[in-house]
Amino acid sequence: MKGFKNKVVRALSFKDDSSSENKSGNSSRKMKGHDGSSKSKKEKDSSSSKSEKAEKSSRKHKFSSSDKSSSSKDIRKQNSYDKIGIERSDSPSSSTNAASKKSGTSTPTQTTTNVPSRAPTPIQKEPDLLKLPIATPIASAPSSPIDKLLTSGADVDLPESLPTGPRRQPSSQFQVSEQRVLQRLPAFHEVSSSRRQELFIKKLEQCNVIFDFTDPSSDLASKEIKREALQQLLEYITNNRNVLTPALYPHIVHTFAVNLFRTIPPPVNEDIESFDPEEDDYYLEPAWPHLQGVYLLFIKFLESPDFSTSKAKPYIDHKFFTRLLSLFDTEDPRERDLLKTTLHRIYGKFLNLRCYIRKSMNFVFFQYIYEQERFNGIAELLEILGSIVNGFAIPLKEEHKTFLTRVLIPLHKAKTLYLYHPQLAYCIVQFLDKDSTLTKDVVLGLLKYWPRVNSAKEIMFLNEIEDIFEVLEPSEFPNIQVPLFQQLSKSIASSHFQVAERALCLWNNEYFTSLVSDNLPTILPIIYPTLYENSKNHWNRTIQSMTYGVLRMFIDLNPALFDKVVTEHQRKLNEQKRMQSERTKAWENIEDAAEKNLDKLKSRDDVEYLDVSSDLEMGNLSLNE
Repeated sequence: MKGFKNKVVRALSFKDDSSSENKSGNSSRKMKGHDGSSKSKKEKDSSSSKSEKAEKSSRKHKFSSSDKSSSSKDIRKQNSYDKIGIERSDSPSSSTNAASKKSGTSTPTQTTTNVPSRAPTPIQKEPDLLKLPIATPIASAPSSPIDKLLTSGADVDLPESLPTGPRRQPSSQFQVSEQRVLQRLPAFHEVSSSRRQELFIKKLEQCNVIFDFTDPSSDLASKEIKREALQQLLEYITNNRNVLTPALYPHIVHTFAVNLFRTIPPPVNEDIESFDPEEDDYYLEPAWPHLQGVYLLFIKFLESPDFSTSKAKPYIDHKFFTRLLSLFDTEDPRERDLLKTTLHRIYGKFLNLRCYIRKSMNFVFFQYIYEQERFNGIAELLEILGSIVNGFAIPLKEEHKTFLTRVLIPLHKAKTLYLYHPQLAYCIVQFLDKDSTLTKDVVLGLLKYWPRVNSAKEIMFLNEIEDIFEVLEPSEFPNIQVPLFQQLSKSIASSHFQVAERALCLWNNEYFTSLVSDNLPTILPIIYPTLYENSKNHWNRTIQSMTYGVLRMFIDLNPALFDKVVTEHQRKLNEQKRMQSERTKAWENIEDAAEKNLDKLKSRDDVEYLDVSSDLEMGNLSLNE
């Protein structure tokens, strides 16, 4: 809507002109009342003044637009001076005050404006940025299209329609700073080496200003200044040595805390069970350009060769880590990835925090398992834990074994296992690689939480079983073979073809096949009945062909044992048929006996009915009896 400013100015000046014309009209009417001869005098001079009136009207039409615009500008300028308490040098009141100050007497001033009552409130005059210190942030006035229209001299485009619906709830609740106007500081190479530490601190102070990213058009220049400052700080730490002095440690940690520690609101994606990471979109943090810079700066601070753990201990403590851990619940996967790197660096640098870090992570897992089953950063925490377990010393402590059986194994029962299963399986494999004696506890724990109706989850369990076989010791296999293959036979017999296919694909693993062949006398009697049934009655032809392949492999491994198992299975089938026929025959005998007894009961009831009716007819039996 270009030209909107000119329309506002014309409306204001038109109202002022109309009021002045009304005043002049009233005064002329009063003069006519006092002097009755004025009318006749005007009539006499009307012919002589026609040319003068035409010339005046043309002049008035020519200069009306410039007069109106200048008057409206004077009105707004006077209003802005009155708003901030500054007097104009050309106003009568200012000259009077100046004279009174010289004479030593005070004269009260009274300012009058011609601004109509419905005119918008003028904004305050902005201070001069050049007269302020370099690192002093200045409060910026609200920048809306109307404010820009009233303060600038150019036309402003206004949107035809503004959004009226509620905004989408942001991923984080930041405490936006009140003072958000920044001035660009010089680069590090532009100042002497003695002033670089002071410049470093001033840039960190600028980075402590928090902006509102829900409004993309606000504070654009200051946002860019902060982003450039973060980039310059990162490059300065990366490319220079011996620059991390003890005075910088509290400022860097404070900048990290101010920018990142905030309350994580309820999630945008309410139904976490129906959320598909491959199909659905994550909610991304609008303030990510600044958050990313702060994360990278802090990570480079921890990775710097000049970093001293002893100097950072007073600032990176238990409270700091607790607040850091709560940030893992953010919905932005980019932030969770940098949080993962940050936490891993802290775990490697601060030995005094390692036990507390593991316990705090356990509390998050316990809350997820037994309470709410909702936390966005479970996968990232498990990935960190995998690297931690990889560094455990052998033999494992009892504390670590308890963590495996009471935390990692119960994590399999959650409905949202698909969100973190690869990381969880990696942690369990790392434990078994460290201590193979935990195999029985792990496999029996998986069988305890084995899904019954969730086919996708059952496929995950089968994948994890194959991963376990990669690190399984042959001596531990006999301890798990019977319960494991009983469950595998059920999976092979599943009517869901993907589950049956994944179970049969285990025989494509050479190590799995070698362990099965070494323990074939125990495994084949368990698995053969299911294979035989699949080859005959399964609805999917692919499953039938894969079943035939497994049967041929068993025949090649040990033909004599296979024939023995087949004979035994056939004998059991015949025995089952014989028992079924005997059971059927027994039930038929029971049904025949029941029918005979029913006929007898009916005939006896008929005889008794006839005897009773005859007695009633003879009068020998009353109804009361």
